[in-house]
Formats: sequence, structure tokens, C-alpha cells
Amino acid sequence: MKKNWNRRSYGTGAARVAATALAALLAALTTGAAPAAADPAAEATAAEAAPPGAAFDFGACPAADELPAGADPGTWRCEVMHATGRLRVGGVDEPVERPMTLTFAEGRVDGAYAQVFGEMTAEPIRVGGTPLTLTPRYGGYSDFEADDVRRGELDLTLAVGGPLLPKGCSIGPAASEPIHLVLKDTRPTEVISEDPLVVSFAAADREFTAPRTEGCGRPGGRILDRVLGLPAPAGENSLELDATVAIKPYA
Repeated sequence: MKKNWNRRSYGTGAARVAATALAALLAALTTGAAPAAADPAAEATAAEAAPPGAAFDFGACPAADELPAGADPGTWRCEVMHATGRLRVGGVDEPVERPMTLTFAEGRVDGAYAQVFGEMTAEPIRVGGTPLTLTPRYGGYSDFEADDVRRGELDLTLAVGGPLLPKGCSIGPAASEPIHLVLKDTRPTEVISEDPLVVSFAAADREFTAPRTEGCGRPGGRILDRVLGLPAPAGENSLELDATVAIKPYA
């Protein structure tokens, strides 16, 4: 005889087991000690003592043969950006103490601006008071041609890490609904060094929306959304960046 697994036949005993599992998952997501981490202030002091540009790695720059057809490498350059700042998403409000790094090439082809993305790397950002982390990752789109309105645009995914969470758990997955940033200057560009060329600026987006988590399983996703305060409309999220950029010509 085929069993009908509806709510009535499921039984109160199984419901109690499910409730216990939910409580355990919620406890795992909201408690736990943070692991020891390197001191960002000490690293920043060491970086300041180094020659301008010494902290920048151009190894992720697109190769010259990866530039668009018709691009003259002599007119192109690779840029490596290090950025710290603050991330606020839903109920999360945490400093970005370890630099995010963006590497890309830019130039012109037939008079039009063009770019080739290289790489984005970032350290996990711990959500205070929990074992959860958010790791910024490239969301599949970027446009760094600055104009009078904005510094640039970037699609971002926040990978969510923590106990019992599956790989692929994220906020704004690149394949479906990445977080779209329109970064606007909050501090104008300042030249730090001319040889090598190193500049700094500050930019922020305080208007983006943050969707629910995806790929976090059931019932983990619903619990996680409650813990993180998601989804969150425009006005409840922000990314503020203090950036330093090293620039290297291809030829």
C-alpha cells in the first residue's frame, strides 16, 4: 500500500524531529568563536613602509594576446586595485579590513573604450558574533570607465560560509541574480606615486538591493535569510571602498 506523506500522516513525532533540527541549525549559524586572524593594522603598517607599488601583484593581468582584436598593446594598461572599507547588507554591518583585489586591463579599440577582466580576490568577512562569513566574488560583469556620474559598475556575489552550509550558498549568485553595484566617488583621485603610477580614491554604492540567499538548502536558506536580514531593499545596504590602484602599461 502506497504511503501518503501529507501533513496528517507525517506525524507529530517527525515534526518534533524537524523542529529540533531547525533549532540546531539556527544555533550553529548564530553561535561560535571566530578563528584567529592576522592583524590588518600591522599589515597596513608594513605595506606603508614598502616602496610605492611593491604590494601590487600584476600576475593576474590579462596577457597581451588576450586583449581584443585590433587592440594596440602600446595604448593599453593593466590596473590592480586594492580596496578596504565597509560592507552593509541587510542586518550585516562589518568592516572590510583585508583588501579586496581587482585586476583588469583597459584601453581603446577603434577609439572606443574596452576592457578585459582579469581576477577578483577577497578574504572572508566574518559576520560579528557568528561563525558565518561573507566572501565577495566577481559576479560576471564590470565596467570601469569612469564618467561624471559614477566611478564604475560591478556585479558582485557574496559567498556565504558557515557550519552545515553547502558549497554554493550565496547572496546574489552570478548565474541568476548578482548584486549590481554602481560606485560613485566619495573622494577624488589622488596621485600617490608617478613612477610607478599609483593613485587612490574612495567610492561607494548606498543604493543597491540585496536578494535572498540561494543554494543554501532547506530549511537552511530560510533560517539564514532571517539571521542576515534578507532580502533587503535599496537604502538598507551599502559598500564603501577606500581604494589604491597601481597602473602598469603593456608596452
